Amino acid sequence: MKRSVKILIGIVIILIIGRLILPYFVVRYVNKVLADMNGYTGHIEDVDIHLIRGAYQIEGMNIRKVNGKIKEPFILIPKMDLSIQWESLLKGKLVSEVECHNPEINFAFSSSEEGSQTGAENDWTKVIKDLLPIEINRFQIINGKVDLTSIVSQPKTDLTLKNFQLEISNIRNVEEKGKALPSPVKATGDMPGFGGTLSFTANMMLLKKIPDFDYNMSLKDVQLVKLNSLSRKYGNLDFEKGTMSLLSEMKMVDGKLEGYLKPLTKDMKIFKMKEENRNVSQFFCASCWQKAALLFWKTKRKTRLRHESR
Repeated sequence: MKRSVKILIGIVIILIIGRLILPYFVVRYVNKVLADMNGYTGHIEDVDIHLIRGAYQIEGMNIRKVNGKIKEPFILIPKMDLSIQWESLLKGKLVSEVECHNPEINFAFSSSEEGSQTGAENDWTKVIKDLLPIEINRFQIINGKVDLTSIVSQPKTDLTLKNFQLEISNIRNVEEKGKALPSPVKATGDMPGFGGTLSFTANMMLLKKIPDFDYNMSLKDVQLVKLNSLSRKYGNLDFEKGTMSLLSEMKMVDGKLEGYLKPLTKDMKIFKMKEENRNVSQFFCASCWQKAALLFWKTKRKTRLRHESR
């Protein structure tokens, strides 16, 4: 047998042995990283190594708060794919990309430390760097779920965002280096508890200490009747029908922020006149509030038009 053939066979054998035993050491390493976090601990179930494409998949990542009263884990990711971004490598830049499949993030806000779960206690950038020392250039969430629970406010407020899709590209500015905002961001999601849909697009410069950005955001078709528990508490009124949309455009350059946040309502009806335990003054207060807001908007618009005509 030729020496070159023997060397080739030896390399193949080494790769096979490495493929078989490497996941064991990677699982131990990742679990060690996740176990040593400030205020949080975690573990993974398994790792799948892909030597040819320079990647590995983490399965069953579960991160929870230590000494907390929240039953749900802080982060649950059934599958996470971490790999070299080959298209950037061909351009001479060694960076990586991360894809999280069906992740769940559970935030909780409370007046007590045990009832809060926000992740603010830990430096998550360090955890990411330990798991993947190569700089991340692309990050994606596929079919995620975000839960926001506040037991500080009464009544208790729960907000769930499902079917959450997020993609951030060109984080390390591998492409379009002369562009002021080189990193495109796109996110969408559904709010089944309130009937609304979220859409977010932006361009960012993420390499600055205070990132620059220019974004457009819309939260459309929120069902007003779903907000009655809050409106009754804080506004002493409730809604019978109608929808609300929230539109926003914001831009920040060198720490200077400008933009707007505009709520819009459609087919809004506040309450039934014949309803018991209601009085006419509540109805007129709500109506006056709507008319005052409309008058303010028209006055502001006329003033702006007169100023421009000069």
